[in-house]
Amino acid sequence: MSVSGPTSGTLVSSTPVNATSTPARPTIGVLALQGDVREHVAALEHCGAEPVLVRRESELAAVDGLVLPGGESTAISKLLQAFDLLEPLRARLRDGLPAFGSCAGMILLASEVLDTRADAQHLSGIDMTVRRNAFGRQVDSFETDLDFTGLDTPVRAVFIRAPWVERVGDGVDVLARVPHGPAQGRIVAARQGNVVATSFHPEVTGDLRVHELFVDLVRAAR
Repeated sequence: MSVSGPTSGTLVSSTPVNATSTPARPTIGVLALQGDVREHVAALEHCGAEPVLVRRESELAAVDGLVLPGGESTAISKLLQAFDLLEPLRARLRDGLPAFGSCAGMILLASEVLDTRADAQHLSGIDMTVRRNAFGRQVDSFETDLDFTGLDTPVRAVFIRAPWVERVGDGVDVLARVPHGPAQGRIVAARQGNVVATSFHPEVTGDLRVHELFVDLVRAAR
């Protein structure tokens, strides 16, 4: 997946790190069943993590954290079942595995999903209700700047057939909302404990600060 625009291809990091400058390199898996896996791997590596691809239960068991990438949420949920990863992943999330989901990953991490197939599975990593494809079709994709809790300046957010959050439960922190337009006020980033989800794709803009926050979260959880 690629997105053109003024931010694409330029790395923006509040504290750039690499393998030699960061002593504790957490092993962070990227669920590699479908979606924009490569972009997340590159972002994690730049942020000082050791990214690995996760397709098997043994690979899931070995990671300190997990990224669920953007893609097609119903396809990923089917593949989770086909690869016998659905229940092991649910169990690891219940045990406190740090996780970050972008777009389709947000849908998968929700406790309730609206406008999806009846047989679609989700992981209940965050107590929230998510509406799938809430912003419209591919042609309705857009970019905007968002205030994001924990970041000093706005983050450039890319929305591609994106969901939004319609409800959050107790203990869920809202990290970002749409600042203007017809969807003004809609929740597009949330966190509960060690689990973070965004409607947008921070992996495609070159701004790595959301990934940095997640890598720091994984380090703290270790």
